[in-house]
Amino acid sequence: MPQIGLILIILFFTGACTMGPDYQRPTLTSPAEYRHGVGADKIWRQAIPADDLPRGEWWRIYQDPILNELQQRAAANNLELRAALARLEQARALTRISEADLLPRLDLQPSGQRARKPADLAPAGQARTTTTLNLPLIFGYELDLWGRLRRLSEAAKADFAAGAADFENFRLLLHGEVARTYFALRTLDGEIQLLEKTLELRQKNQRLMASRFQHGLNDRLGLSRAETEVATTEAEVIILHHRRSEIEHALALLIGEAASSFIQEANSTSNAVPPMIKPGLPAQLLQRRPDVAGAERRLMAVNARIGAAEAAFFPAIRLTGAAGFGSTELSSLLSLGNRFWNLAPQLSLPLFDGGRNRARLEQAKAAHQEALAQYQQTILRAFKEVEDALSALKHLDAQQNAQRRAAASAHTTVKLAHHRHSAGLVSYLEIIESERSALSLERAVLLTNGQQLQAHIALVKALGGGWQETEGLYPPSLHSLQLPFQTKTVEVSPGGLGR
Repeated sequence: MPQIGLILIILFFTGACTMGPDYQRPTLTSPAEYRHGVGADKIWRQAIPADDLPRGEWWRIYQDPILNELQQRAAANNLELRAALARLEQARALTRISEADLLPRLDLQPSGQRARKPADLAPAGQARTTTTLNLPLIFGYELDLWGRLRRLSEAAKADFAAGAADFENFRLLLHGEVARTYFALRTLDGEIQLLEKTLELRQKNQRLMASRFQHGLNDRLGLSRAETEVATTEAEVIILHHRRSEIEHALALLIGEAASSFIQEANSTSNAVPPMIKPGLPAQLLQRRPDVAGAERRLMAVNARIGAAEAAFFPAIRLTGAAGFGSTELSSLLSLGNRFWNLAPQLSLPLFDGGRNRARLEQAKAAHQEALAQYQQTILRAFKEVEDALSALKHLDAQQNAQRRAAASAHTTVKLAHHRHSAGLVSYLEIIESERSALSLERAVLLTNGQQLQAHIALVKALGGGWQETEGLYPPSLHSLQLPFQTKTVEVSPGGLGR
């Protein structure tokens, strides 16, 4: 027995060895500044995941109570979000399973047997009835000599952390899509309101032209043109109402309600102005991109599996045993004299497997290269998406300024055309053309404002969400998903993406 204890102690300390490379964050070189940023706010930061930071209810910056309510309903009722949360809980359970594999297993297996031996088989030639009672505690434990189980547990934890990042990413995309769809609806409401006012004007002009035609003051051509403008505008209004219904149905799906019962009242008064966001605002914004965090967690997982694959080349030792009591009488079952134990170490040494372990190691290393490339691609995509949004906001702002000036000039032209027509200096065709131009430019201003809101939402999403710490929308356990392991960071150096 002392010899066995000594062996166990030696094996325990030997088990501190862990095969495979420890995770190191890949060397990442980012651009020195945003191309479309402004001044000192253009500095990029290294995308180090900060999964435990809340992203906040970023949509409140638009100061729209209807949008705030829709976001609350989406958080509570969206079924895809519930499914994503269920997937996260599955990953959490798998992590607990991997942790349990590191611990001994104990099973209590009480048993009893009563048997009768016939006289021909009994030692004394007489039939006997015997009773056997056992109360054993079965023990099983794999000595993790080379860190195989620890690496698998590390991989499972990284998979769970990746799942948590995926959940955050889905939540970010969901709230972004709710905001995007809501403002698209409001833009359409503004277009419809504008066209309906224009339709009233067209109908008024049509009645005027009909009256002048009846009194011989105009020919049929002017009336026909006025009727054409009315019919064309009516068709445009119908088309926009159809598009509005489709967007309204999409919004219903996002907040988890039936499209047939969901109604979002028309409201064109929500002229939300995108607030200024400095690209270099909190340094955590880029770091908190959940897709970047998820890509790195997956890289951690495959890195750990390399160690597990390497450990498969070495011997595995499993201890099994039992201890307990056995007796033929229930009354004496727990007597000290009836106790028993056994210990049976099992050694498994791979000698020939047809190259299976080698292939698994090569597969693990190839998976690591794939995950590394995907991680680097995710970083590049993050840079692209931020630059796209910044570029869009910059050019849309200049575009809208020019459109506003053009729209103001067009309205002046309409007034002048009416005055000249009243004085008999121009035909009605000039009024129609000037009004068409003014309508087109006014709609262009409205649509550009909607595009600015869409680009603004895209920028918030590209930066990983909001920056204010707001509580209450989700359970506290989902505000802070702490990572169960530490990582080493390799310094960032100038250049491109590297390893």
